[in-house]
Order: sequence, then structure tokens, then C-alpha cells
Amino acid sequence: MIFVTGDTHGDEHFLKLRELCKRRKDLTKKDYVIIAGDFGGVWYKGRYNQDLREFKRLPFTVLFVDGNHENFDILDDMPVEIWKGGKVHRVAKNIIHLMRGQVFTIEGKTFFTFGGAESVDKDTRTAGETWWPQEVPTEEDYAEAYKNLKLHGNGVDYIITHTIDEGGLSCPQMQRFVEKKGVTETNRGLTGFEKTVDYKHWFFGHYHIEAVIPRPKEEKGLSRKSALFNKFIEITDGGLL
Repeated sequence: MIFVTGDTHGDEHFLKLRELCKRRKDLTKKDYVIIAGDFGGVWYKGRYNQDLREFKRLPFTVLFVDGNHENFDILDDMPVEIWKGGKVHRVAKNIIHLMRGQVFTIEGKTFFTFGGAESVDKDTRTAGETWWPQEVPTEEDYAEAYKNLKLHGNGVDYIITHTIDEGGLSCPQMQRFVEKKGVTETNRGLTGFEKTVDYKHWFFGHYHIEAVIPRPKEEKGLSRKSALFNKFIEITDGGLL
């Protein structure tokens, strides 16, 4: 089984994972919960193994894309390995960081992952302690992404990012965030994927809301983008549950 949810920020929003365990007592390490950025479990240098203790005890495997609240110095020091067709950092046996610009095949479904976003409060944070410049995707990240997407015919089943493209900001649910935070460099960068990638559904976190983003008026069909926070979406053979 595969589930997708929003930010956990370390143990701040960990309880929702416990609640999932209570509702689904059949979960095992062969099942996956994908966190759409701001995992936050890798944060304090020298004690992150201790901080991850409760995550390690979960019965399922935790997968996450990076958000803007991760300790990138720690993640970047981890060895890179190939898992399910893409590059990862294996944080723990059942905790895996899905790196930017990768395509993974999990239970027969393809997932394109691209983490990163801007911290609008970085001026109040300390570089290398509570904020890291690596939060913003680089040209190399985008080049890696387009290279891997091309290998898959520019088509995947699902996209998992932390923030969303410019089009995803245009709906009423997102306007208050645009007014407060504006349109970021990463929002603009993700627009390229919307223009070039054929996909079924796009999940993102970052905004701490549950929202279904409608298609533009000129497009027909159901929405293909969802903002997640506490909600879990199960991905089934028939699509989304």
C-alpha cells in the first residue's frame, strides 16, 4: 500500500502517523507513506538518530521529499544509493529521502519527486542551524529532473513536490498565500514540469492546508493537484482512494 500526506516537521505533527497505524493495523514495512516535504526528522546535528527513534518504530516505510525545513548539511553528507530506480539517501532502514529530479517505480506506479521551497522567514533564522540555502532547487537539480523525465517519455503516474507551480497558486484557496508570500523562484521553476510532464495527479505540502486545486477554466476534467497536510491519500491500482 502507498499513502501520501503532508508535512510532519519532526515530531511536531508525528501524531497523525500514529493515528494512521491505529486505523490501518495491517501496515508493514512493505507499505509506504510518502511525506510531501518538511519531514523535519533530520534536523539537529549529532542527535538526529535519537530524534528519529519514533519514526523508526513505525510499522511502515517512511519516504519523503525534502522541503524547506530540513538539515541539508546532514542529508548532503549521506551516501547516495539507487532505490526503485532513483537516487535516495537512506536515513534509516525504514526512512528514505527521495532526492530531487528522480523517478521511482513503486508497486508498479511511477513517482516523480522534486523537493525544495523558499523559507519566507529565513531572515529570522540562522544559516547552517535553522535555515539552509540548499532549500532552493538549483539548475543542476532541474537538469537532473528533465534528464530522468525524458528517460520515462516525460510521463509518470504521480508527481510529489513540497511547494507547487504557478498555476497551482492561481485558484482561490491559494490566494492568501500568494498575497502573503508572493510567487517564489521555485513556484516558477515547477511550472516547467506542468508544461512538459504527462501525469495523473500532483501532490504537495508546504501550505498546511487540505485543498483540491481545480483545473484552469480552459481545461476540462477533474482536478489533478492536491495540497495535503494531515490528510492521507491512498494510491490504489484504480487510482486514488
